[in-house]
Amino acid sequence: MSSHIQIFDTTLRDGEQTPGVSFSFEERLKIAEQLEKWGVDVIEAGFPASSQGSFDSVKAIAQTLKKTTVTGLARCREADIDAVYEATKDAVSPSIHVFIATSPIHLKYKLKMTEDEVLAAITKYVTYAKERFEVVQFSPEDATRTPLPFLIQSVQAAVDAGATVINIPDTVGYTFPTEYGYIFKTLIEKVKTTQPITYSAHCHDDLGLAVANSMAAIENGATRIEGAVNGIGERAGNTALEEVALGLYVRQDHYQIQSRINLELTKQTSDLVARYAGLRVPRNKAIVGKNAFSHESGIHQDGFLKNPETYEIMTPQLVGVKNTELPLGKLSGKHAFQEKLKALGYNIDVEEQKTLFKSFKDIADKKKHVTDQDIHALIQDSEHDKHAQYHLDALQLQFVSNGLQSAVVVIKDNAGQVYQDSSIGTGSILAIYNAVDRIFKVETALLDYRIDAVTEGSDAQAEVHVRVEVNGQEYTGVGFDHDIIYASCKAYVEAVAKSTTPVVKVGATE
Repeated sequence: MSSHIQIFDTTLRDGEQTPGVSFSFEERLKIAEQLEKWGVDVIEAGFPASSQGSFDSVKAIAQTLKKTTVTGLARCREADIDAVYEATKDAVSPSIHVFIATSPIHLKYKLKMTEDEVLAAITKYVTYAKERFEVVQFSPEDATRTPLPFLIQSVQAAVDAGATVINIPDTVGYTFPTEYGYIFKTLIEKVKTTQPITYSAHCHDDLGLAVANSMAAIENGATRIEGAVNGIGERAGNTALEEVALGLYVRQDHYQIQSRINLELTKQTSDLVARYAGLRVPRNKAIVGKNAFSHESGIHQDGFLKNPETYEIMTPQLVGVKNTELPLGKLSGKHAFQEKLKALGYNIDVEEQKTLFKSFKDIADKKKHVTDQDIHALIQDSEHDKHAQYHLDALQLQFVSNGLQSAVVVIKDNAGQVYQDSSIGTGSILAIYNAVDRIFKVETALLDYRIDAVTEGSDAQAEVHVRVEVNGQEYTGVGFDHDIIYASCKAYVEAVAKSTTPVVKVGATE
């Protein structure tokens, strides 16, 4: 029996296929480092053959991580396999993830291949991968819509060719727990091998069953679970890894096995991914949502106060949620600020701390107390600004007449060049966004505009999220400021600016 349930994180590959999400090079590296601290066993760092940016990112992650296995995705093509090899060869523990579709609908319409041709491709390319990697993972894409006899044949072909990890993807979130569990039970019984095989579960959440299906896979012999932090991913997302890790911990009486996830870093990891993805974690999200440890009902509150275990099956501290915040104020010095950064899990160099401290003082002058969430927002704003190609330099609004507003927007790029334009609109926000569109010379459709309060109270910082569509592609932006209008402009500039340097997405699912 396996010593633990392996956690295979695909936040940087499958997770980034979330519409509007594109991590920068630096963000990908920081996420990978955080995932290593969190304790994941394998990081799928990307799809190296998809773009030079993806290749460079995977290579940098492979060279940076100290103990975590780094893998890359590859189709059954020599060029894909070679790209993964070159990108991961410097890793402490490199591996490869090879896939090909096996379901009738994929064979007929996507691959235009017969079953025999697919089996031949599996044999050929898994063998090719095995010549370059000690650990080869194979995935029959759309496995849960593949007839079980052919699925067994496909897995057997991969094992015979040298694959030691078999992943069963529920690519479109089609299956249900008993059916998915039976697939694993059958494969483990029917596939012949002389060496140990790790069976892995990769589920999507189209029917809201990703975590349940993953747990059913464990009950039927799977020893690896694939997913993403916060369950992000295209369509309804992937298996939420934090839910799997806590499920194994809380119900260890049933599962009798756990992951090696450092549970106390769960909330920190969730917050980091949410910030970089520009996707706010839903308040009612299990484990890491704001309401996960809130009790509104009077009966629940009474029971909780008498004994927390009446309505809590785990403590907030278990996942790194602190009961109390110790806010800083305008009289707080550099040392207190440094200690706060450490307490919140940030490892920031001295020079950058000096810059952040100045920004902290600016906030402290405007607020009575600076909370933990203010610090998170400050750092996120700083990181966005640091990695952004364009920055909001100035904003001016003026009332015109008949409800119309005039906006002048000044933007500066990293080379110091200034761009300025003005426009009018029915309200300040529309006027601002029209002016930004004129600067970037694009036509946009505003898909989502959301204002959140970073903290509570009348002096709360505003966190504005926008999602826009440019030429059929979605982009997100986030802006922070005490002034909602200014934050709205910063968010929109970030989103529209991304459209000028589009990031090539992975373009492959499994």
